Amino acid sequence: MYPRIERKKTRVVWVGSISIGGENPIRVQSMTNTDTKDVKATLEQIQKLYSAGCEIIRVAIPDEKAVKALKDITKESPIPVIADLHFITSLGEKAVKAGIGGIRINPGTFKNKKNLDRLVRVCKDYGVCIRIGINAGSLESEILKKYKIPSPKAMVESALNWLEYIVEKFDYQNIKVSLKSSNWWNTVKAYELFSKKSDFPLHIGVTEAGGLIPGTIKNTLAISYLLLRGIGDTLRVSLTADPVEEVYVAYEILKNLGLRTLHPDIIACPTCGRCEIDLMKFYKEVENWARNIRANLKLAVMGCVVNGPGEARHADLGITGGKGVGIIFKKGKIIRKVPERELLPAFFEEIEKFLREHPERLILSS
Repeated sequence: MYPRIERKKTRVVWVGSISIGGENPIRVQSMTNTDTKDVKATLEQIQKLYSAGCEIIRVAIPDEKAVKALKDITKESPIPVIADLHFITSLGEKAVKAGIGGIRINPGTFKNKKNLDRLVRVCKDYGVCIRIGINAGSLESEILKKYKIPSPKAMVESALNWLEYIVEKFDYQNIKVSLKSSNWWNTVKAYELFSKKSDFPLHIGVTEAGGLIPGTIKNTLAISYLLLRGIGDTLRVSLTADPVEEVYVAYEILKNLGLRTLHPDIIACPTCGRCEIDLMKFYKEVENWARNIRANLKLAVMGCVVNGPGEARHADLGITGGKGVGIIFKKGKIIRKVPERELLPAFFEEIEKFLREHPERLILSS
């Protein structure tokens, strides 16, 4: 059982070939941490992210050389590319012409409105999606003067002002919005408030969240809170870690809310004194192997021969072990006993057999 979530109906926008909002799936994004000028390294990382399930990728364009590299990156990327722009709008214009599907602008970093106007016109000409990315740490001075602190109300007023400005002046609506803070509670309050005032799609997440563990916790709190209230059309789990981990964490959140499944769900016991196998090693190997499979499947990695099959009877397939022996079970019933050293190969063999017998469990597209 999963919570019943009624998503807010937002308008549909397009980032390249990917549609966002409306009844579309909640899209998973990430951002490269390679030097954009290094086309080979950037494309290699994009391919890894794509293989993990990333649907839209953002790259930094801090200078002319980075923008020049975009032409090759957008041409070879298997997923739409978003350019991350700050300060210099002319770089954004060139990025649009290089073939990007979207551009993220932080209005608080632009001082010359005429330059921003020119960029919006180019985006409209090329059909490029604009993300108005409001960050608590870079609100425009007049907003800060009014509110004193970068409060949720301040962030929302900034976002609505810029949204109204672009829509009314340029009659352009291929726009999504984000309102991020490093404080997860301020983040969700800003999104909630904005969602009551606008039907433009929202890209959700927490900025400057931290490393793998603390960052995952902050992101999970904020993203889950919002998704449970039906808010959010696309998301990024920002982590100071390998961006591939951002994608896996994102899908774990979506999977546990019953919103999207991409990779198998793996349950495992926390180990205790009865455990006679290297459970953590087994779990890690199963996890790494399962990351290469797209299937709606529940797997179990248990550490106790006596209780393993019973405790995990709801799993499609599972393993447990004792001294030198491994057991494979299916829906709680033992189907094979093998030497411990043969347990993982035999388990993977049984999973592949199960999927051949149940092709409906495979996720062919996301």
